[in-house]
Amino acid sequence: MSASKPLRGRGALSNPANRFSPTHRELDAETEFDDGEVTDRIATVQIEERPKSIISRNSSPDVPFEQSINPYRGCEHGCIYCFARPSHAYWDLSPGLDFETHIICKTHAAEQLEKELRAKNYRCTPITLGANTDPYQPLEQQRRTTRELLEVMVRFRQPVTIITKGALITRDLDLLAELARQQLCSVMISMTTLDPQLKRTLEPRAAGPRTRLAAIRELTGAGVPVGVLLAPLIPMINDRELEAIVEASADAGARSAGYIFIRLPHEVKELFREWLETHYPDRAEHVMSLIRQSRGGREYDSRFGNRMRGEGAFADLIAQRFRLALNRYGLGQRDRLQLRTDLFSIPPQTGDQLALFS
Repeated sequence: MSASKPLRGRGALSNPANRFSPTHRELDAETEFDDGEVTDRIATVQIEERPKSIISRNSSPDVPFEQSINPYRGCEHGCIYCFARPSHAYWDLSPGLDFETHIICKTHAAEQLEKELRAKNYRCTPITLGANTDPYQPLEQQRRTTRELLEVMVRFRQPVTIITKGALITRDLDLLAELARQQLCSVMISMTTLDPQLKRTLEPRAAGPRTRLAAIRELTGAGVPVGVLLAPLIPMINDRELEAIVEASADAGARSAGYIFIRLPHEVKELFREWLETHYPDRAEHVMSLIRQSRGGREYDSRFGNRMRGEGAFADLIAQRFRLALNRYGLGQRDRLQLRTDLFSIPPQTGDQLALFS
């Protein structure tokens, strides 16, 4: 059941049952709290998890990394299109409002990372932070989990790539600059729109477009290589901004760019359609029609090679425009800067020196 109106600071309009749940709960009136108080603000609930492992391995052929870490499950940014929303089903939570209000925070993450980096069978390859949910979402300001992970990476000289739309990344400029000096770090800033009004409904708690461009300038000024990720490109919503986003990103100092066509797996399809019908009722069906035309008649296509770009006339036009924009503004394709792995070293720990005399 949809909320009667958009909720301030939240992207989803409802809290549908996840695909594994035999029951569901409905949003009463505007929203609900456990004590029955009705308000249009929903507080964030922090759920702590101590993971048994922190590094995830990837074998997908169209994802350019082998290892990743997600410090958080769920994301306060509330981006309505987020392809990670269905992952909340594994916690018996909704991909709707639960995804952006019930955040699983990984405790002792830095301690676990150090343990895994010290393992005898560990093979150093770059680790991506932010493959699913944003490592610099608002909760990071208080929890500092991402910063603690970076501190471990500095000590081990572990290469890292970061994907974020959170301007909080500039807080960690000291660590990122140190890694970048050794060719151990690159950053991708996600740019979806230059329109602040669209940003407020599409990604309500993410940094605004000007703030993200300022972050690119600050990072590049400190020697950190930055690319931009136009993600997602949505027909009739932000695709008209493609060239303008590439131009503004190049002016801010970005060195490369990539894009992803909107993905609507599992429950995201209905959440996105609900958002469209609320904010853009005059074009909602046209948007969905263009998505289906670019997904072989479906609203989502999970095939490797197709899921990131789409297919058909509209998707081909987007690809052509993107190539022309890169050439016009002097950016390269999203190339993932080649980071060094030969500098990786395991620092001594307490007891190592004593062991020499035993």
